[in-house]
Amino acid sequence: MASSLPSSVSVTPLPPFKPDLYQRAWSSIPHPTLPLLATCHAKAVTVFSLSTLTKHSSLSGGHTRSVRCAAWKPGLPPGKLCLVTGSFDATAGLWRWEKEADEGGEGSMEVDVTKGSNASRPDTEKDASDDDWEFTLVLEGHENEIKSVSFSPSGQYLATCSRDKTVWIWEDVGAAEDEDEWETVAVLSEHDGDIKAVAWCPDVPGRNKASSNRHGSLDVLASASYDNTVRIWREDGDGEWVCVSVLEGHEETVWGLQFEPRTDNERFPRLMTFSADGTVRIWTLQVEEEEPTVEDGRDANNPFRSAMSGIPNTMRRGLREDWVCTAVLPKAHTRAVYSASWSSDSGLIASTGSDGLIVVYGEEKDVTKPASSAEEQSKETGDHGNARSRDGWRILGTVANGHGAYEINHVTWCKRYDAGAEQKGTEEMLVTTGDDGVIRPWQTRAD
Repeated sequence: MASSLPSSVSVTPLPPFKPDLYQRAWSSIPHPTLPLLATCHAKAVTVFSLSTLTKHSSLSGGHTRSVRCAAWKPGLPPGKLCLVTGSFDATAGLWRWEKEADEGGEGSMEVDVTKGSNASRPDTEKDASDDDWEFTLVLEGHENEIKSVSFSPSGQYLATCSRDKTVWIWEDVGAAEDEDEWETVAVLSEHDGDIKAVAWCPDVPGRNKASSNRHGSLDVLASASYDNTVRIWREDGDGEWVCVSVLEGHEETVWGLQFEPRTDNERFPRLMTFSADGTVRIWTLQVEEEEPTVEDGRDANNPFRSAMSGIPNTMRRGLREDWVCTAVLPKAHTRAVYSASWSSDSGLIASTGSDGLIVVYGEEKDVTKPASSAEEQSKETGDHGNARSRDGWRILGTVANGHGAYEINHVTWCKRYDAGAEQKGTEEMLVTTGDDGVIRPWQTRAD
C-alpha cells in the first residue's frame, strides 16, 4: 500500500541539554511515558528532563567502570522508576526511584504527562539529588563488558549481552512489584563473536497474531553480533530458549537492531539492523499461507518450520522461522552505522555513526519482495537529497558533522515536552549522543 511521504525532512539543532558532560557519552534512552532521558557516560547515568532540557537526577556509585547501556523497566505506576544499567565491569545494575507525587499530581517526575495532557503548564519540576536513586541489585555472570540491556514488553524478562559472546535472559521472580529478585533462565551462546545488542519484539497486534496457535512463546528476542549475523530466539514448549533463525547478509559487524515499533496491519513486526558495513537493512518474517496438515504432531504451515540455511543443531525442529531481507536502505554512510532508531509515530528511520552523519529515511510503500544487493542499492542512490532504493525507502534529510569532528554513538526519536514544542507529548524530535559529551536535540520538520 502506498504511503504519503514529504519530499524532504529538515533537521535543525535545538539548544543542547545542560550541563555538558565533557566526556564520551554512549547512549540516551527516553522513558516510555515520562519526559525523562537517561544518558550513559563514564561510571554514571545522567537523567535529563525533556521539559527543561536540563539535568533531573543522576545515578552513580554502582559500577566500577563505564556504564555502556541502560533500559527503563516498563509498566510501573506513576511515582516509581526502575532503570537497569550495563557496564564495562561485566555487571548489570538495578536502580529504583520512589517518590510520591506532589498534591495536585504534579511531582518531580511530572506525573501529569502520563495522563496525556499536552496543555502548557508552568514548570514544577524539582532538582533531585543522587540520593533519590537507590542501587538495589547487581546481576553478575558475564565474563566481559555488557554491551546492551533490554526488557521484554511486560518487564518479566531482561536480556543482557556481552563481549563474552553470550546472551543472558533473566526473569523477575520478585513476589512484590518493588521486590528485586531476578534469576537466570537461559544463557545463549551460539554467536561466534562479541554480541553488540539485544532487542525484544514490542507488544503489538502483529506479534500476537503471528504467534497464536504456535509452539513458541509470544516473547521474541533478537541479538546482533560481531560475527556479522543476527539471531532470533524464542522459548519453546519445554521452557527452553532456542535459536529459531539466523539472519545473514551484513558484511561486517552488526552494531544493533530494533523491531518495528508499530505496524499498520496485523503482520509480524519487521526487524531493522545496522552494521559496520555502512548499511541499514529491513528483515521480514515469512509466513506461508497453506492448509494445515499434521506432520510429527505439528502444523506443516507453521512458519517456524520453514527451511533455512545454516541452522545450528540446537534448533528445535518445530521452531524455525524464515526471515528475509526485504530492504536495504539507500546508502548514505561512508563508515560504520553505530545507531538507528525507528519512529513509532511517523515510521521514519534515523541513523548515525562513525562518519558523524545523521540521516532520516522514509518508506513510500510496503515491502513485498526481497531486497536487491547492497551494491545494486548504492548504484541507484546518487546524491543524498534524491536517494531512494528499489524497496520503497528514500532519504529525506541529512545533517553532516552533527557533533563536529566527533563520532556520534547513538540516535533516538523521543517526544518533545520543552517550551518550544507546539504539541507537547505528541511532537517528536531526534536526540543524538556523541564522543564530545554533548546531548543534542534536533527538530524535524516535513518540507
